[in-house]
Amino acid sequence: MHVDLPTLYYLVVGTLLASAALTLWEAQINSARRRPLRLLAIGYTTLAVGCTIATVRDHLFGGVGAASANLVIVAGYLLVWNGLACFVGRRHLIASLALWLLMLASWLLAGPQAQTAMWMYVSAGPIALICVLAMCDALSIDPDRELRARYIVAAVMAVHALTYALRCSLLPWWVSRHGPAGLLLAGWLTMYEGVLFSVVLPMAVLRLVREEAHGELLRDSRTDYLTRLGNRRWFFEESERLMRAKHARGPLSLLAFDLDHFKQINDEYGHDTGDSVLQAFADTARTVLGEPVVLARMGGEEFVALLPGRHGEEARQIGEALVRQFAAAAAAGVCGMPLAATVSVGLAQLDQDASSLAGLLAASDRALYRAKAQGGNRLELA
Repeated sequence: MHVDLPTLYYLVVGTLLASAALTLWEAQINSARRRPLRLLAIGYTTLAVGCTIATVRDHLFGGVGAASANLVIVAGYLLVWNGLACFVGRRHLIASLALWLLMLASWLLAGPQAQTAMWMYVSAGPIALICVLAMCDALSIDPDRELRARYIVAAVMAVHALTYALRCSLLPWWVSRHGPAGLLLAGWLTMYEGVLFSVVLPMAVLRLVREEAHGELLRDSRTDYLTRLGNRRWFFEESERLMRAKHARGPLSLLAFDLDHFKQINDEYGHDTGDSVLQAFADTARTVLGEPVVLARMGGEEFVALLPGRHGEEARQIGEALVRQFAAAAAAGVCGMPLAATVSVGLAQLDQDASSLAGLLAASDRALYRAKAQGGNRLELA
């Protein structure tokens, strides 16, 4: 089916405006990503305005139409770039302004005699550059998380960059060989790709935002709200995964923790102070245990840590260091007052004390009860 260029322009305009509306809607319900989504929506709208001007560029006074359309379109791409950069906390305001002013200067220097060459070939170069930069920012979005849409966004920007790079570099040669028919074909191909860009990029960004939100919900469901450690569910999932791994048959130790006389602290100083004690223990445990470790709050004042690659003697030294440092931290002051907060620890080792996770937990609990029975503030072996 043959579609003429003006129709393709209008199709791009329509999809960009629809994408801007959907992106603004998403911004209203996603406060965490409101700023980048709004920037992207403004960028899509600006691109739509630029494409609208492009459809009537030949009728504007003094040949200013092509320059006006291109400058508006470049501004739209710069807004899209900055919108994607916002996802990673970056700003490119100075670079964007410098690039836009450079394009403005190029159009002024080109003069009326070079308007066609500027529109057909030269103006494509900066767009290709902006898309490459936007692709790099897209690949930087939460690199430690599994966000497949990030790669779709980057791929769309890469294809768009390649399209305009080819237009800038190879189109003059193509037109010299094939004449007006070759130019018309190149225009169709560019606009068809533009239609895909105006649809796929916004949908990929919205998918990215949804993936982020889903990941946050999943992470919250596995995280203790007070200490920001893993919760009971997360501990069992991670521990089972770790013990199924091929390297899990190496040294593996488990430390069970219980804060001593915690109810007394709550009764005497209040639950706010008790919460601060729990947070202080979590912070101390993170520091002392280091990585790798599966550290979680099991509930109340009970914590547990699975230490892969640590044999019993090394785990004992780490556990005893934690006992000492937590007592010292509490004595130095929690909520502005020194407290006699201590912790009891039970240590169990895989194979030596138990052969399964359930067995490790049971063995470490028995050692923990012995530590508490002996006055607490100590570590006992299973």
